[in-house]
Amino acid sequence: MIFQSALTYIETWDLSAKTKTLLNRSLLIIIVAGLVFTQLFYKQKIFIFSQVPKWNSTITLPFHTIKVSYFLIIGLAVSSTLLIPMVLNQEISDIKSMVLFGILFAIINATLEEIIWRGILLSSIRKYVSTFYAIMITSLGFGLLHISIGIPLLISLLFSFGGLFYAIVVLKTNSIYPAIIFHIVINLGMVFNGWII
Repeated sequence: MIFQSALTYIETWDLSAKTKTLLNRSLLIIIVAGLVFTQLFYKQKIFIFSQVPKWNSTITLPFHTIKVSYFLIIGLAVSSTLLIPMVLNQEISDIKSMVLFGILFAIINATLEEIIWRGILLSSIRKYVSTFYAIMITSLGFGLLHISIGIPLLISLLFSFGGLFYAIVVLKTNSIYPAIIFHIVINLGMVFNGWII
């Protein structure tokens, strides 16, 4: 409720759309603080998958086993395809004007969203329900949170598939860092292709 009230209040300010968007995403810290407070209040350990992945270990997928390092390289290559239209369709001056905003947005948004959904919530919910349900709940919540930045409901629901992917990456690598990196690349692509702002 505090988060949504703050978002509504910011919308009344006379600021550029980029500044409002950065403030909007920065306010996710309110949700992080609320989750941390709740965990501490109930004397629960906070676990956010903060260890560095073991790059030489393997990830077992339904029909294949692959080294973590190869999986991340392939994932980043596929995620980076979002940047191709920007390179092909934008003027160099347009790209330069979006770089700072894109980097700030991507880092703030990806880090805070991953800490919320794949860090605190996924690990906490797994204590009470199966991993499958924990993944489904956090993925759906992740998708629906995007309504707060003006993304329509159906597209926000589609973002839940991204949440599903990020959750699997976190659980398979036992680290939140690869998901943050994937999320940053996707966010950069969204900004540079005009999907944000």
